[in-house]
Amino acid sequence: MNDSGSAEAAVVAEGIKVHYEGVRAVDGVDLSLSEGRIMGLIGPNGAGKTTLLNALSGFASLSEGRVAVAGQDVTRSPPHRLLAHGLVRTFQEVATFPALTVYENVELGALGAGLSRRHARRRCAELLRVFHLGEWAEAAASVLPHGQERRLGIARAVAARPRFLLLDEPAAGMDDAESLELADTIVELRDEYGCGVLLVEHDMRVIFRICENIQVLNFGKTMALGPPEEIRTDRQVIAAYLGEAGAAEVAREFGEQRAQD
Repeated sequence: MNDSGSAEAAVVAEGIKVHYEGVRAVDGVDLSLSEGRIMGLIGPNGAGKTTLLNALSGFASLSEGRVAVAGQDVTRSPPHRLLAHGLVRTFQEVATFPALTVYENVELGALGAGLSRRHARRRCAELLRVFHLGEWAEAAASVLPHGQERRLGIARAVAARPRFLLLDEPAAGMDDAESLELADTIVELRDEYGCGVLLVEHDMRVIFRICENIQVLNFGKTMALGPPEEIRTDRQVIAAYLGEAGAAEVAREFGEQRAQD
């Protein structure tokens, strides 16, 4: 893994502003995501998290600011051009091709990224293993349980061979066991493919289990940025988002994980 925060190995956003008719959805946010790192992006509903993801991935117009990927200015580039730079994102709503099989959905992601059919098949087999979808390979995507459907959406995005993967609420609707299994899978895909992962997620067990750095938004601005052990005890973050009960739950999860390590 590359721990460097340099432009050559990172998505770097500076002064990002997205304003809609007087609403400052994102209001001057800086962000840096390095290859090989997992970063959490959290905050209350309406804090600007998804809007920031949209701005980074070409799905929202910037009012101000600059985005660079691996040292190249990609400000206002459309999503398909960002894909060519290795930046891929998923959405809160999973959009699979329901009539196609699980295998065909993942293979389509690889073919769309320009892989030959032979290499696409090889990558598809790898991803079905990583995402524990092998037993569903020949099933139509329409019959998948919710948790497996969300896994499929991520697998299809990873099939595009991203250097940087932006995940928007990947654990939404999953039960406790599915969420924690997905967290372990995100670490596995980072370790195997070396991509940087920006994770927007409301399940704090997932965030504090796998993220090496956490950025907290509130009212479109950065409230806090740092490692999990700092964020979980930040009084502003507790007051604005985690709450005392949430902070206590995170502390328990953090302590249990440290004990396991």
